[in-house]
Parts: sequence; structure tokens; C-alpha cells
Amino acid sequence: MDNNICEHCINNENSIFFSLDIREKEILSERHTCLHIKKGETIYREGEKPNGLICLSAGKVKIYKEGIGGREQIVRMAKPVGFIGYRALFAEENYMATALAIEDSTICIINRDSLFRVLNTNSYLSLSIIKSFATELGFSNSRTVTLTQKHIRGRLAESLLFLKDTYGLEQDNQTIKVYLSREDIANLSNMTTSNAIRTLSNFASEKVIAIEGRKIRILDLDRLEKISEHG
Repeated sequence: MDNNICEHCINNENSIFFSLDIREKEILSERHTCLHIKKGETIYREGEKPNGLICLSAGKVKIYKEGIGGREQIVRMAKPVGFIGYRALFAEENYMATALAIEDSTICIINRDSLFRVLNTNSYLSLSIIKSFATELGFSNSRTVTLTQKHIRGRLAESLLFLKDTYGLEQDNQTIKVYLSREDIANLSNMTTSNAIRTLSNFASEKVIAIEGRKIRILDLDRLEKISEHG
């Protein structure tokens, strides 16, 4: 356990907990758990019951739902310092999807009772969480339209832009800072793996991107944005 990393979830200036007073932060820290998750390990599974608010301190996580025939549909990608599984926690329901680490990660689980104790006395924190819910709902609605109405090229282009916006670029200012398998890219874009491979190859041939293993470099951002917009 590394409490310094766990504390990063609460004291980070980008966290919704950053503005809490010392006592409120102490309440959240009293009964938290810190776990190191290896790449490929599951954080929680669909159908399980949440017992706290999960904060991603380090690493990258995909949240996916199994569909017909066991095919995955990635519904969300998480980055530090972000929360996962909170919908089920606040709805008092079981998880509707599965969370899996796509690289070595560290999570902090804030005890449910401790969290609600602070929420009951801090309206600003409650409103911040409502805002997070609203933002996530808006994004989900937008993605639903994208995955059902855009053609394959448009869906894949938007997924690459989404990954760029979520995780950023390497120092070369071109390489997307997350390395997904072709299957994951397909599952994020609601297409078959073969279609994802073919479309990525087409983008590479058109000099829109360059591919090196799982690394994807964006060579022509304007073109990629136009493909996404008119997809």
C-alpha cells in the first residue's frame, strides 16, 4: 500500500475533493484502500456490488460491457485523476460493466459511508459530483449518436481523436499516449477487428496517421477531424 499515491486522489488540484477542508479530507482518508493493479487485471466485474468510490491514481483503464457472443463494447476510458464505477455506487445498483487496467495502475477506494458522511454536510461537493454525472451523460449521449450514425471511417477517426483528447500526445506531439490492441480500437469504435485493421491501414496509406505496432502517430490532424466530422 502507498498512501502517498492514494492521498493524491484527494489533494490533487484537479480532484473534486481538493477544495474540502482538512477535517473532511481526514474523513475520506480514514477508511480508504489503495491497490496496485497490473496490466490486464480486472478492477471490478459486471454484476458485482460496489463498496466505495474508486479513484484512478495512476495508469489507464477501460470500462467495457459484453454484448452478444461475448463481444466487448468499450463504453469509457479512464485516466488519472478520475473516478470509475460511481454510477452504480450512487444508484445503489450492481456494476453494469467491467473495468480492466490496460497498463499498470493504482486505484484508491474511498469508503462509501465516509464519502456520504462528507456529502451530507457539503453541498458544494454534492453539486460537483452532479456536474460530473451531467458531463458524463452528455458525452455518453454524443457517443451513442456517433456509434450508430457515422460510417466506419468516421467512427474510427472520432475514436482516435477521443484517445488523443483523453490521454494526450507524446513529446513528439504526434503519437497518441495510449497503446491499444486492434481489438480494443475496434471495440471502442463499434466495429469488427478486421474492419478496424483495414481502416487504420487506409488512414496510413492516405498519410493521415502512421502506425508502428500499437503506436499511432497523427500526421494530419485537420484531415482526421474532417473525416470524423463528415463520417
